[in-house]
Amino acid sequence: MKYIDEYREGGTVDTVIERIERIVTRPWGLMEICGGQTHSIIRFGIDELLPDRISLIHGPGCPVCVTPIGLIDQAIELASRPDVVLCSFGDMLRVPGSDRDLFSAKAAGGDVRIVYSPMDALALAQRNPEKKVVFFAVGFETTAPANAMAVYQAQKQGVANFFILVSHVLVPPAMEAILSSPDNRVDGFLAAGHVCTIMGESEYHSIAERFKVPIVITGFEPLDLVQGVYHCVKQLEEDRHVVENQYARSVRSEGNATARELMDRVFVVTDRRWRGIGEIPNSGLALSSPYQAHDAVRHFKLEDKPVIEDAECLAGSVLRGLIKPDECPAFGHRCTPERPLGAPMVSNEGACAAYYRHRRNP
Repeated sequence: MKYIDEYREGGTVDTVIERIERIVTRPWGLMEICGGQTHSIIRFGIDELLPDRISLIHGPGCPVCVTPIGLIDQAIELASRPDVVLCSFGDMLRVPGSDRDLFSAKAAGGDVRIVYSPMDALALAQRNPEKKVVFFAVGFETTAPANAMAVYQAQKQGVANFFILVSHVLVPPAMEAILSSPDNRVDGFLAAGHVCTIMGESEYHSIAERFKVPIVITGFEPLDLVQGVYHCVKQLEEDRHVVENQYARSVRSEGNATARELMDRVFVVTDRRWRGIGEIPNSGLALSSPYQAHDAVRHFKLEDKPVIEDAECLAGSVLRGLIKPDECPAFGHRCTPERPLGAPMVSNEGACAAYYRHRRNP
């Protein structure tokens, strides 16, 4: 992997964009894979500063947005039980299930609590042995180590009333699914820097080689993003397709070995359904056999009921990069943060929320 030293290279956002303008000769579609990157792009207008030939495509990089409706319904079902405390990060409370959300379940009397770490939920279980405490574990590889640690500590300390409802998804299989689609428009990727901080870059080499696409691991500041675009375009113009690391100040080739070892101990890879996209093979995590006593689905015998998604909501097309949020007829009218049709309108990393906040017409 080639490391790109942004400080050694120097320059500002404007000078890097000038470099892009000098080398680009044809249209290219680049997908940023992280919702945090999407928000930075829209907030700072990076996509509007780039040459017209460069199209930034927003990807499915928001784990809240791709959490399937069925899992949200299971979380609501758990929250409605008198012996259960359902713990979650705050951005999950307004995400709509099939007929309501966790905020409504809380308003109806369910014990739903916002926590800032899965370890907070574990501590709550230790203080309340008469309750069954369930943590709604949503996220990409970035949050998986902390959730693995909570389960590991629960088993080690004998906290039998602590469970997690697992909705972890993995980035590389989603990239492969997008590139394999007949309507794919992606020529290169800006890979998520925080995911690679944990996982390193080894999983990306085969994708770059198989699909002949450049992958540039990129940070989240405006200069990070335009540098990621520059190096991706440079590869495309030179007919190269390798993994490069713009986010060298945080990402190392091997990632975080300790975090990966813990994840491998507690979790196993499984097929996972993505909201608005469908099932992607080997794209999720589930608890491994030694830790299944803390699996909420298994303990509470929750059913995976088929759910029909709202046909008016085009979040799936947004998550696959087929349309921009403001191209959805419901955007800003039938679908708002107060009354969302889909998760991307309420998640802190959702593309629809970014457009509503920064691009909505007065």
